[in-house]
Amino acid sequence: MTTVSPLEHPKRIKTKFIAPYALVLLIVLYVFVAAFYAVEMRVRDRDLSERSAAVSQLFEQKLAKDTNLMMATTRALMTNAAMESAFERGDREEVARLGDGLFSTLQAEHRITHLYLVRPDLATLYRFHSPGQSGDRIERATMLKAHDSQGPVRGLDLGVMGTLTLRLVLPWKRDGVVVGYVEIGEEIEHLIGEISQSLGVDLLVLVDKAQLSRSQWEQGQALMKRTGDWERFDTRAIIAKTSTHIPPTLDHTKLAALLAGEPTEIQDGERTLHLAPVPLRDTEGRELGELVVLRDITALEEMFQLSIGVAIGVSLLVGLGLLAVLYAALDRIERDYRRQHELEHQLLRLDTEHQRILQLEKLSALGTMVGSISHQLNNPLVGVVNLAQLAERDVDAPAHLRELLHDIRVAGEDCRDFVKRMLAFSRVSGFERKPTDMASLIEDTVLLFRQAVKEHPAVEMDLPTTPVNLSADPVLIRHALFNLLMNASQHSSADDTPITISLTPHTDATRGVPGWSLTVTDYGRGMTPEVLAQIFAPFFTTRTDGTGLGLPVVQHVALLHDGQVTASSKPGSGTRIALWLPESPSNAASAD
Repeated sequence: MTTVSPLEHPKRIKTKFIAPYALVLLIVLYVFVAAFYAVEMRVRDRDLSERSAAVSQLFEQKLAKDTNLMMATTRALMTNAAMESAFERGDREEVARLGDGLFSTLQAEHRITHLYLVRPDLATLYRFHSPGQSGDRIERATMLKAHDSQGPVRGLDLGVMGTLTLRLVLPWKRDGVVVGYVEIGEEIEHLIGEISQSLGVDLLVLVDKAQLSRSQWEQGQALMKRTGDWERFDTRAIIAKTSTHIPPTLDHTKLAALLAGEPTEIQDGERTLHLAPVPLRDTEGRELGELVVLRDITALEEMFQLSIGVAIGVSLLVGLGLLAVLYAALDRIERDYRRQHELEHQLLRLDTEHQRILQLEKLSALGTMVGSISHQLNNPLVGVVNLAQLAERDVDAPAHLRELLHDIRVAGEDCRDFVKRMLAFSRVSGFERKPTDMASLIEDTVLLFRQAVKEHPAVEMDLPTTPVNLSADPVLIRHALFNLLMNASQHSSADDTPITISLTPHTDATRGVPGWSLTVTDYGRGMTPEVLAQIFAPFFTTRTDGTGLGLPVVQHVALLHDGQVTASSKPGSGTRIALWLPESPSNAASAD
């Protein structure tokens, strides 16, 4: 059996990568289409719910408008002195003479169908819409509520013949004493037609059969020449509708689902209808039935399906395009790999030498780093050695010896400072996030700054009145703020202009993420644009005694918190450096 070396037959890259990539791409496209579908469904559902809410809102507005008209009419009637006198005397003939013309006008021009004058004991004095009937006691909810509250009451009322009537009852008072009641009402069927025309929907008015007598309902339908439907649904009777055609698919099962709160759609030939109920309640809040909204959403559904189809088509085209691009790229890579494979036999004999060269390069890089550190440490250490030798010779000269020891200490401090700078640059590797009161952290850091720097400018703080708690590493934020204060102190002018620290809410314009901006502003000599462009580069400094690590450390702290640092400055106008931190940590930052 012959073993084939992999060098003799190179692997086929396209076969290895194209299938997994296609699978991943398919998953990504599926997620995209699913997300697009969810968004479109949300938009569609919101549109449907807004239209249903518009029906309910418009219905209430029209009820309120008609109520105001009835209120004005009733008050005008009650201010008629002759009518008031006839009402108090119980003179039905005089009441009829004074009010019949008004009622006829209201009936013809404003669809008022009911007008009562009622005595204080709730017995009817006169019905303008039915003069032959009087003396009966009215115990409807609107009348009883007006009697109890001694104020105006408005509400829907379901009549015994299946009519829904908007009624308004006003107590008729004289010198603060109720002398009777005026009740005025209108059937709301015309409102249904107005709403249907305004919003482009069909409406059904359904009432609960349990609150009706079928015989009286049928009598009322015949009397008012209406074509209601008692048999179509188990629990509801249709008393009004804006279309002569009710879809056959709207049966008692669909109605039961609708009343149970389930989203309901039905087919009516080639049309798709969306159904939504609007509850109808009387004055006491009892549910009388429903105003069912039937909206033709055929065009909306077609647009929805078209959007989904376009999204799927575009996704497939993009996916196929990416696969084609990947295939072409892999094909080119495979050709390059084959050419490379032909050279591998020649490169094998050079592998050992190549490894040796790499090792030499690593050693060279290490030597460069060691040389740099040695150079930084060698000069002060040579001084330490030389000065120590001189000190040994001048033991008997204390003054000169003290000078030499002073120089030795200075050289040793230089070495220590260099080591501290190296450690400071690596100090921010540890990161522990926890809820942090920013105001307390800022105040503690300013106190530390004042204690650490003997001659420092004044520091003013502009902090929010309400607590600001951010998820952050307080040690690193304190370290970064201290560095900013040190920089501001070193670049401040000689006058008494203070350093200002502020904490303000600020939203990242690029990502749209809310957060807080911790800003340190000095009013010193400022920086040129050339210097400003390099301030975050490690070891860059304009001071002879500077380390060039303060602002790079601040930037590193900001990046660990998924934040950012910005700086602005003008020569002679001071410098403003802002450390922006997000209000809530991102997933990436949390994972750190």
